[in-house]
Amino acid sequence: MNISVSEKKLLGINGLGRIGKLTLWYHLMSRHFDGVVINVGREVGKSLDDLVHTIGSDSTYGPLGRFLYGHSGKECNISIVDAELGLLEIDGMPVKILRKERNPKNINWLQENVRIVVDCTGRFLDPTVSADDPKGSLMGHLTAGAQRVIASAPFKIKDKRLTDTVDAPTMIYGVNHLQYDPAKHHLISAASCTTTGLAHMVLPLLEDVETMNVLTASMSTVHAATNTQSVLDAVPSTGTSDLRKNRSVLNNIILSTTGAAATLEKVLPQIINFGFMADSVRIPTSTVSLIALNITFNSRMNGNGDPVINATYINDIYQRAAAGPQKGMLHFSKKQNVSVDLIGFKAAIAIEGHETHTRTGFLKVPHDILASVGIDTVQDINIPVTHAKIMGWYDNEFGSYVVALGKLTEYIEGKEG
Repeated sequence: MNISVSEKKLLGINGLGRIGKLTLWYHLMSRHFDGVVINVGREVGKSLDDLVHTIGSDSTYGPLGRFLYGHSGKECNISIVDAELGLLEIDGMPVKILRKERNPKNINWLQENVRIVVDCTGRFLDPTVSADDPKGSLMGHLTAGAQRVIASAPFKIKDKRLTDTVDAPTMIYGVNHLQYDPAKHHLISAASCTTTGLAHMVLPLLEDVETMNVLTASMSTVHAATNTQSVLDAVPSTGTSDLRKNRSVLNNIILSTTGAAATLEKVLPQIINFGFMADSVRIPTSTVSLIALNITFNSRMNGNGDPVINATYINDIYQRAAAGPQKGMLHFSKKQNVSVDLIGFKAAIAIEGHETHTRTGFLKVPHDILASVGIDTVQDINIPVTHAKIMGWYDNEFGSYVVALGKLTEYIEGKEG
């Protein structure tokens, strides 16, 4: 079996961690690509059989067969076609495993006929770093023959002076992916799981005439554990500033940080006008996280003296978005969900409509302040302001993030000449 045939559409995946493996699983389900080439960069276990075992099972989502076919009883066959060459066949799809090179520039994507690579290592996130950097870089994939590289994490540019020197956009499917330009975009970030959910949560509010006038916003994500945390308490590495990540993920609720607000500015730049704060609280679950969005609007009252923006109005916005422009990416639920209900659920965000709440108050502007800006009045003015709290679930591993990443990958591949 040779999957490096020029007429086949092949996907390259660099790294086989949580996102890398689930990206493979997504494309086994989607079948947009004819085959997959995965660079692991090292031997796994004692033989290729050990890697097959890793690919075929998952503690969160269960066996691959159940993931693909539910409880129908249908098996997913993974067979080793050529152990030396790393050739597998998974559920009828050819998959090749590369086990020699860790540096992207040495992964011969050209020889493998791979044009698009999803880098899931989390190691190469600076698009300005040269392909010749001894530690490796995203540009190295281009040198090795790939034409497009999608990073499964936000970009982190170390030298801020170079921020505007490289055309490497951050894109989220269903939010700004239509801005992709194949003539100039070769390195793309698919943002993060939290930013993906948050962007789909915020977008319909910014597009509605009543809720687009935002005064301020913040969010907290109650986030499932990740592999960056310690299973048991550990000694921090040299230079570590956040000591909490070294505390046991099994036993604690841990305050943490998130770059979701900063990354959100890259896909919805209009939020720069009102500012956005974000934080994270890590909890001991394996997947599914919750965004608590707090957002305050300039509001107005209707003819009856009631606020126009209320919980019903906001839920209606989300229901229209879920049935229209964000269909398949935004889901509106009237159920009283718990996190396990959303494991594997295919939506960037699932709005918990039962928990949407608003309160309207008044901002008093004294007449002397109004006079100082040229408004001639002897009366104070009361401006209505509405604060809303909105809850949204997202399966931060597969259902929200990997699905959005997969759809973005397929869209970009479809724009190739």
